[in-house]
Amino acid sequence: MQLLGAGLLIAVSAELAPAQRRRGGGGMGGQRIRNVAARVHIAADGTITVMTGKVEAGQGSRAEITSAAAEELRVSADRIQLLMADTALVPDDGITAGSGTTPRTIPAVRQGCAAARKLLLQLASERWKVDAGTLQIKDGHVNRTNSADTLSYSDLANSDEGHTAFAGALPAEIDLTPLKDWEVLGKPAVRPNARDLVTGRHQYPSDITLPGMLHAKILRAPSYGATLESIDLTDVKKLPDVVVLQDGAFVGFAAPTTYAADRAMALAEKSAVWKSAPHPSSKTLFAYLREHARQIPKNPFADAIASSAKSVRQTYNISYIQHAPMEPRAAVAQFESNKLTVWMSTQNPFGCRGEIARATNLPAEQVRVIVPDFGGGFGGKHSGEVGVEAARLAIASGKPVALRWTRAEEFTWAYFRPAGVIDIEAGLDASGRISCWHQLNINSGGNAVESPYAIAKSRGQFVQSEPPLKQGSYRGLASTANIFARESCMDELALAAGVDPLEFRLKHLEDARLKAVLRSAASKFGWADRIGKKEPNVGFGLSCGTEKGSFAAACVEVAVDPSNGTIAVRHVSQAFECGAILNPAGLMSQVQGGIGMGLGGALSEAIEFEDGKITTAAFSKYEVPRLRGSPTMDIQLLDRPDLPSAGAGETPIVAIAPAIANAVAHATSQRIRQMPIRFDPEAAERA
Repeated sequence: MQLLGAGLLIAVSAELAPAQRRRGGGGMGGQRIRNVAARVHIAADGTITVMTGKVEAGQGSRAEITSAAAEELRVSADRIQLLMADTALVPDDGITAGSGTTPRTIPAVRQGCAAARKLLLQLASERWKVDAGTLQIKDGHVNRTNSADTLSYSDLANSDEGHTAFAGALPAEIDLTPLKDWEVLGKPAVRPNARDLVTGRHQYPSDITLPGMLHAKILRAPSYGATLESIDLTDVKKLPDVVVLQDGAFVGFAAPTTYAADRAMALAEKSAVWKSAPHPSSKTLFAYLREHARQIPKNPFADAIASSAKSVRQTYNISYIQHAPMEPRAAVAQFESNKLTVWMSTQNPFGCRGEIARATNLPAEQVRVIVPDFGGGFGGKHSGEVGVEAARLAIASGKPVALRWTRAEEFTWAYFRPAGVIDIEAGLDASGRISCWHQLNINSGGNAVESPYAIAKSRGQFVQSEPPLKQGSYRGLASTANIFARESCMDELALAAGVDPLEFRLKHLEDARLKAVLRSAASKFGWADRIGKKEPNVGFGLSCGTEKGSFAAACVEVAVDPSNGTIAVRHVSQAFECGAILNPAGLMSQVQGGIGMGLGGALSEAIEFEDGKITTAAFSKYEVPRLRGSPTMDIQLLDRPDLPSAGAGETPIVAIAPAIANAVAHATSQRIRQMPIRFDPEAAERA
């Protein structure tokens, strides 16, 4: 009632999609909605609430989904209240990941809202006993043509007939509004709760406070692989108002203040005896990954490459990096009347509900996960550790418990973007065309490992290794690594062929969409004029790539200081295309954010570790991009209203790093085949 207001409320009714049945929930596809009430709620006061299992982590889904609902319900966006990621009230739309909200959830929301609109028309036509085709919908009302008669959505939905209709099966045929008739979608939309965010009114997961709430701390191992052999908690349990929970290796503390919980943990640490385990160093990471890789396949084109007119054989290394969200993991758990509610930051609310239920031995229906809009995920908040930890202490204490990971915990115990070793072998024929290509990715992943270029003999392969750190999803997945290696090698091949890098790529591209973004970025950048003008220590580079159904190309200008190796990215021209644009403002932010985030992985970000400990577990040691170092940006959004809309959360990041590497090589004649790209003045001088 507090969330939705008075009016019809029917519990979510949905069936599991086939993919979910196989994987046990939490999949990309989510649930298939059976009735309109699972998606749309219309209160007696006219408030329209649309429900989705997706989350808002700063990527703009709240604005886009709101616009989609408003479009199909024929109301302005400010009439829509969007209820997101409350597992007790919303359908499971799957994890928020893989650029999946736009191509999958937006159509599902539109179908639910269009079905509601159709039912409302039918209800009005039956009440007035007229053909539904003679009625019009505008601003939350159904109107009779050439008449002053009008019925509000709330009047229709909250009638007995409305209750029955909204609870019944979805209409067999649901027509979505064609693009040519869009009045809300396709136009810039700001985040509906933007004012609350900038004024501090919005409560992030780390802001949640409940009466009588305790604050928690968790005892962490001193190094990776270390196991707890013994601990004496006698003195800790004597501390006033402190709850201590030990369950095997899990040792947690909850107290009325964070200071008291910290004090309890510090006292416990004195008696803890750990058995350490051997762990590699980041200094030997790439050799370690190769040595521990599963069976490495042979290059099927080795003979062809050996007989090529010219060939390139290179290895490209990709470091571990952290997601570094502004808000570290946080959760508040409350256990009352044998039901557990957890407010937390996660991209996977239903998956985390299952994880928490299993960890606490509670049925899933007794666990509720609520995800307020939170401070960044970037693929890094799929798992539910923080929710599990808070829940265990809440059950043990009988009181609400808040757990907020420190920055050091986030840097150490969250998972990382996988490091990788990428081998590329390619050959040119006598005419300067690529005749054969083999790309092997060790450990970082298979996304975009296959080349988009037209090459007669081409294969991309991925081989898993035994990673020394916990790794998982990251914005762009392995596309950033594979495209960095491929686009760097494309420049090396262009140099060997004696052809301009832009011309060389266009010569090998058949995909019209990829060619379009490449030409657009190069034209806006003025590639033809710039590339011929050589300035000392200034270079230009370009790259392109496709992933998740969208396309990106970037041209950059860099300046390299040979005295200290500093690389300054001065300007970026990037073109991006993802089909029909739903929200130009949101898309522009995604592209800008992708470029900005990509600068960190390209130039500065790298997790370093020694003796099982992260040595860069603070922002003072781990350098993320800052506004003062941001380049000027010239971004072209190519709208394709003739094509389905694809997601844009990931692909904008993939082109920036290789473009920078190519620009550095152009400026210095030194090719750097690793991320982050670090120019070594002494090595350049020796060369």
